[in-house]
Amino acid sequence: MFIPLKDYNPTRRPAVVVIFIILLNFSVFIFQSYLSRQHLQNPLYASDLQPLAWPSSLEYFVLKDGLVPLEFVKQQNLEIPVGKDRWGHDVVYQRRVSPLLSLLFSLFMHGSWLHLLGNMLFLWIFGNNIEDRLGWIKFIFFYLLCGVGANLVHILFNMNSLIPVIGASGAVSGVMGAYLVLFPHARVRTLVFIFILVTTMDIPAAVFLAIWFIFQFLSAGGGSGIAWLAHVGGFILGFLLIKFLVDKKKPIVEILP
Repeated sequence: MFIPLKDYNPTRRPAVVVIFIILLNFSVFIFQSYLSRQHLQNPLYASDLQPLAWPSSLEYFVLKDGLVPLEFVKQQNLEIPVGKDRWGHDVVYQRRVSPLLSLLFSLFMHGSWLHLLGNMLFLWIFGNNIEDRLGWIKFIFFYLLCGVGANLVHILFNMNSLIPVIGASGAVSGVMGAYLVLFPHARVRTLVFIFILVTTMDIPAAVFLAIWFIFQFLSAGGGSGIAWLAHVGGFILGFLLIKFLVDKKKPIVEILP
C-alpha cells in the first residue's frame, strides 16, 4: 500500500478552484453527518408499521441524493429498500431527486471521513497543477466532466443496481489521468507500507500513477462495495480529455527542473 504525501511540482498561481472544491466537499459531509434527525424526511414504508431504527443522517443523504444506476437507466424515481421492520415487512425509501441531478450531486458526497480525506488528499496533490495548467474555467469543466463520465461508466456496467453511488473518486481519477499526461516526470513523495516496514520514497509520477491504475483495474472484478470501474473510467477520460484542453502553444509534457 502507498499514499502520496506531496509532489515536487510548484504552481504559478494559487489553486483557487481546487481549494473551493475541497472546502465544498468538507462542508457537504459535515452537513450530512450532523444534521439533526428532526429535519430528516420520513421514509415511505411498505407497511404503516414503525421500523426498529431510523436511517442516520449520513445514510439519509446517501439514499436521498446518491446516484442509483437503475434509476438513471429508467429515468424515474424508485423505492429503495433500506431494511425490514420488526414484523418482517420491507422498509423502503421513496427517492425524489432527479436521476440527472444525482449524476452531479453524488460527486460531492462521501460515505466516511476516510473516504473524504483520501479523495481530497489526492485532489490537492495532483489537482493544483492541472488547474494551474488549464486555468479556472477549463478546470471546472474538466473536473465535472470526468466525474460525470466516471459515473456513466459505473452505470454502464451496473445497470440493474439499486445501490447508491457517491464520491469524488471518479473526478479525482480524471485529474490523475491528466497528471500522467502533463507531468510524468514529476516526483511524488510517497508513504510506502511493505508488510511491517513503513518508509517514504520519491517516486516518478508515471510510476506512481501506473501502479495506482493497475490496482484499480485489477480490483474492478471484486465485490468490495467500491466503484472501481468509475475510477478506471475517470482516469482514462482524464488521460484523453486533457490533450484537447491544454494550450496547444505549449508542449503537452512539461519538463521540470
